[in-house]
Amino acid sequence: MAGGRIVVGVDGSEPSLKALKWAAAQAALTGDTLHAVISWEYPASWATLMPGVPPEFDPERLAKQILDQSLDEALTPAEAAAVTRTVVGGNAAQALIDQAEGAELLVVGDRGYSGFKAAVLGSVSSNVTQHAPCPVVVVRGA
Repeated sequence: MAGGRIVVGVDGSEPSLKALKWAAAQAALTGDTLHAVISWEYPASWATLMPGVPPEFDPERLAKQILDQSLDEALTPAEAAAVTRTVVGGNAAQALIDQAEGAELLVVGDRGYSGFKAAVLGSVSSNVTQHAPCPVVVVRGA
């Protein structure tokens, strides 16, 4: 069905840039709009791990910058301009699952910046494949 929405998870990692490129190509083929989502959250032990964090540090602004840079790097200017951008505070997998409600497709890379390199699939991609409300594409590395 043309005119739907494709949601893609972006965190600035190389796998997420590959997922973004794939999702943009799929949206061009289907006529769907592209919705790029990045999330951020404070670790539970933020205060004890990082006592010297300046009060002006704004993780939401940093996430928006990473999202904007990722789109600029991975897509043409015309493609990037057409993308809906969303920054969500909270768990990455849950943010993607929530944003994918009513979408035609959810696209993620096989791993992001967190997780263990030896794992076959990252925790976010593994979680969304099990719980997303729509079909999921996991874009693997080369």
